[in-house]
Amino acid sequence: MMNGYQNYKEQSVNTMTPGEMLNLLFDELLKRITRAELALEKKEFDLFDHSMQRSIDIVTYLKNTLDFNFDISTELRRYYDFFLYEFSRIIAGRNSAIIAEIRPLIIDLRDAFKEAQKLSR
Repeated sequence: MMNGYQNYKEQSVNTMTPGEMLNLLFDELLKRITRAELALEKKEFDLFDHSMQRSIDIVTYLKNTLDFNFDISTELRRYYDFFLYEFSRIIAGRNSAIIAEIRPLIIDLRDAFKEAQKLSR
């Protein structure tokens, strides 16, 4: 049963448009930083560390897959570098206040991508 679900998940990811994949990654990033924030409140440091590592993995993937044929990619790289820097500060200080500061930036970026996707149709 689990194998069928895994196959379905892989199939749906493999057939996504780049825009859908971007939306999925940003939604997952927001979920992970929220999970990290809640884990800190409950002093569940293993979950916090895991959630922050997944957040780093997602932003690193986004950064590594930028297409520099587009001017916006240089700007996006700066955003992603900033997020990675902030994540290192969050981890070092176990500081959820920084999560609260960067969440709106991540949401704005996600929403800008969604809007651009609508406009490109």
